[in-house]
Amino acid sequence: MRNLKNIILSFSALAIASTLSTVAIAKEWRGWNIHKPGYPNTVAMDKFAELVKQKTGGEITLKMFHSGVLGNQPDAIEQVRIGGLEIGNFNLGPMGPMAPEANIVSLPFIFKNMGHMHRALDGAAGDQISAGMEKIGIVALAWYDSGARSFYNSKKPILKPSDVKGLKVRVMNNDLYSGMISALGGNPSPMAFSEVYQSLKTGVVDGAENNWPSYESTGHFEVAKYYSLSQHLIIPECVCINDKVYNSLSDKNKKAVKEAARESAKLQRALWEKRAISSREKVMKAGVEFNEIPNKKAFMDAMQPVHTKYLSANPNLVPLVDLIKNTK
Repeated sequence: MRNLKNIILSFSALAIASTLSTVAIAKEWRGWNIHKPGYPNTVAMDKFAELVKQKTGGEITLKMFHSGVLGNQPDAIEQVRIGGLEIGNFNLGPMGPMAPEANIVSLPFIFKNMGHMHRALDGAAGDQISAGMEKIGIVALAWYDSGARSFYNSKKPILKPSDVKGLKVRVMNNDLYSGMISALGGNPSPMAFSEVYQSLKTGVVDGAENNWPSYESTGHFEVAKYYSLSQHLIIPECVCINDKVYNSLSDKNKKAVKEAARESAKLQRALWEKRAISSREKVMKAGVEFNEIPNKKAFMDAMQPVHTKYLSANPNLVPLVDLIKNTK
């Protein structure tokens, strides 16, 4: 009887020790996302957090902070780089100046359409871009959609490149975006995304460029009623992790975290497609003046100097551009 009691006590002690050990090694990560509740990225990042916990057996938990509450996007990118945050959902636009490979996606009209972007980023081109990002301390786990960006403004429809001349257009803090607007004769105004609504409302800027869901969810359509379907950029977003954090994981957990990110990307892309349609319908009902652009080649030609200048400064990236263009 005494031996049985000792055996039970021994097993109990082992169970407690095992539990304490699990608690001791459990990791709690923090993640950044700029978007509001209900947005495709927000839903998908919450799903990512759920899957990380599930697939790692609770060894890793992720607490997501949405709506940019931990700071603006450039600051959050830097925080992930230095390890102040473990995870971020980032647009590649503001990341481009730090990682030349990532900047390739900000060359106007480099992607023919959303399908072309998916095939390129999910293949060899995406691997090369991710390798470039690792040089600055960030690992791309998966790619999210952020739609095709088009021009909108408070002054007039944009039908041809010369219609941009003289307009003050908000852009991300990236020389390629500024160069794109300058090539059309406009005045680029780099500023944080959170400042755009008030700047449009007060006339600090005349317009901006973004996708349907961002145009709708931010209320920009209320203060900039002309939306012109240029689709000059199709910029992917990443689910990103600090490289030291990722490389410290066991092979099992590396696989689990990457699988979780890629499953969340499937969800995000499906949600994005639906949201793009509903956002467009909502702003059209609100009275937005929408126009197609009859000759996009004129915009492509006008923006070609942006390509030429960037690739002249980064000739080693020409094969990556060719790889993207030749992706079927």
